[in-house]
This record gives sequence, structure tokens and C-alpha cells, in this order.
Amino acid sequence: MDTKSCFFIGHREASKEIYPALYAAVEQHIVEYGVTEFIVGHYGGFDRLAAAAVKAAKRSHPEVNLILLLPYHPAERPIPTPDGFDGTFYPSGMESVPRKVAIVRANRYVVDHVDYPIAYAWHSASNARELVEYAKKNEKRGLLTVETLRDDRRGI
Repeated sequence: MDTKSCFFIGHREASKEIYPALYAAVEQHIVEYGVTEFIVGHYGGFDRLAAAAVKAAKRSHPEVNLILLLPYHPAERPIPTPDGFDGTFYPSGMESVPRKVAIVRANRYVVDHVDYPIAYAWHSASNARELVEYAKKNEKRGLLTVETLRDDRRGI
């Protein structure tokens, strides 16, 4: 059986008010789509909320794994596996990527290898928004399915 995977794309300044929608999306991806692997970064509010939603869902779905994405080589910048995570992931081929673009490249790598990104991006000129647009291009080609969370406070 193939492992279904999900990646989170969002802004650093995500509000806690998005958490219920995020948790509902995680549950839906587990129950309806069979996702058992969730990959999340650790550089902002949306990443923290996404990790919290997966950790909460793991209480009812112990088969689910939460993986921390490492944009920098673990030998260069060691990060121990945080509590509640099942492991870390460093994309292959990233060793020669300049540090300045490492996060962007690591995120794009994961989008190219998952089934379901969950996105929360509203800034028009941001790396998260650009990554969502990239994922939507892959969606049009039938490579994945993007879920975009709504925030009625922002009208998005």
C-alpha cells in the first residue's frame, strides 16, 4: 500500500483562529484520503499550528506520522527530533543549495513529492504564496490535490 502524504504551506504570522479549520483539514485528510504522513516546517506560526493539529489527530490515529522538514543539512545545523514528531527529513540533493534559498528549495522539493498540500497563504508577494501557486500548477497537471484553508476574517 502506498503511503499518502501531506505538506503544509503557510505564512509565519498565522493566527490561532485558523486552528479549527486546520484540524478539520487534517482529520479529513486522514479519514477520507488515507494520509498517514504529514510533513511540516518549523519556521512560523502556521507550521506550529499545523504540527499541533497533527499531534492532536495522532491521539485518535496512532498510525499517523509527523515529520519535520529540515532545509539545512543536519550535519551543518543539527536539530533533534522535537517532542511529538516521528522523525525528520532532509531532501536529497540539497547539499549544494545556497543557504539563502534552502527553505524555498526544500519546500518545493516536498511539494513535488506529496499527494496533498494544505495551504494558508494570503500575502500576494511571499514565498508561501508562490509555493501555493507552484502547487496549483502541479494540481492542474493531475500530480496532487491542494486544499486551501479559508479565513473569513481576511476574506480569503
